Amino acid sequence: MITAEVYLRFCDEALVAMRDIVTELGDDLANRRPDLPGANSPFQILTHCLGVCATWASTINLHRLVPRDRAGEFTASGPVAELAAATDALRADFARWVRAASPDQPPAHPEGGDEYATQGEVLLHVYEELAQHRGQLEITRDLLRATA
Repeated sequence: MITAEVYLRFCDEALVAMRDIVTELGDDLANRRPDLPGANSPFQILTHCLGVCATWASTINLHRLVPRDRAGEFTASGPVAELAAATDALRADFARWVRAASPDQPPAHPEGGDEYATQGEVLLHVYEELAQHRGQLEITRDLLRATA
């Protein structure tokens, strides 16, 4: 098993990289969708990742409810400076949630995470989502820059 600190290093690297991509794109490109069916903007991808982290690490694992508008994540737009600040705030909260988790215990929320037997599996799922969406965001950035 890895420690919470090692796990957080990997997750934090993904969140910082995504924050930096959105910031570097600026308000215009970060809020644009590539011309592909069903594509999301960089702003939406990162907003979704923040929702994933909060829901799974806090609400599902610890039964500490964090409000989430999942559908709204895919229509989100706004200033990248605000999203960057929200990302940094989430990183601090996420670290506390991970440190509070009991990796070998079942998720605490009675109605969530049924597909994962332990809080450790839930946290692995969070990293899986961050890694997947980081790659999606990198490709989205490249497409937007190529067509700007």
